[in-house]
Amino acid sequence: MKKKTRFAGVSIALAAIFFVASPAQAQQKSAQDAINEYRQSLQDGNPADLNAARGEGIWNAKRGGKSLAESCDLGLGIGKVKGAVAQLPKYFGDVKKVMDIESRLVHCMVTFQGAKREDFTPRTVFSGEGQRATMIEDLVAFVYDESRGETIKVPQGHALEKASFERGKQAFYFKGGPYDFSCAACHSEDGKRIRLQDLPNLTKTAPAQAAFSQWPAYRVSQGAVRTMQWRLYDCFRQQRFPELQYLSQTSVDLITFMGVNANGGKMAAPAIKR
Repeated sequence: MKKKTRFAGVSIALAAIFFVASPAQAQQKSAQDAINEYRQSLQDGNPADLNAARGEGIWNAKRGGKSLAESCDLGLGIGKVKGAVAQLPKYFGDVKKVMDIESRLVHCMVTFQGAKREDFTPRTVFSGEGQRATMIEDLVAFVYDESRGETIKVPQGHALEKASFERGKQAFYFKGGPYDFSCAACHSEDGKRIRLQDLPNLTKTAPAQAAFSQWPAYRVSQGAVRTMQWRLYDCFRQQRFPELQYLSQTSVDLITFMGVNANGGKMAAPAIKR
């Protein structure tokens, strides 16, 4: 139990959201330096701590006669959470396919707790502005918080894991939509940005590690924890691609591609973003 750690400083962090630097201070540092310092100042009191605390309760609560803690294997054994997400996506023999953390959690909820797979869609798992976090968002915050500081080791030992990586790479470079866009258009070169937001070059180890290790994240502008599946969903929206289906093969493959590129980094999620 880490409730004291999770709740410590949340009120301070929420107050700090409204802090505005003076013009003189702003002139002494770049915009990105200021953003990085701002994020760091909030991290110790990340509001996602509240989500993680609720997620821990959901993990241990019985539904359909069983809790996830006594039935769900995230890859390290039933009920074992610490370090699990640092090794996902990976191949699971019980379903004979590669899964990311969200698809594995949904699988466990359907298999052991009587949930219905069709009830998990972008409109039900991604909370809207001002809405309470969904069960998935809280669960994801919890399992990632348990792996903070763990080394990223997304495996490539199984043939299906290698195939997932290759499909993810193809999806990353695929151009389409009305603007002939691709993931690589924003994330395969150094020095790109949208407004004040730097765009990490996900084909290089260091930026890939920094990006992969910090999702899910608490988005200050939205007042919500956003998962990796949401991050990809929103990227597809911004590219004007067809809607990315929740837990689709393409989404898992893209996460595999990013995770393998980030191997060796240290997990730092849930992080905090603008």
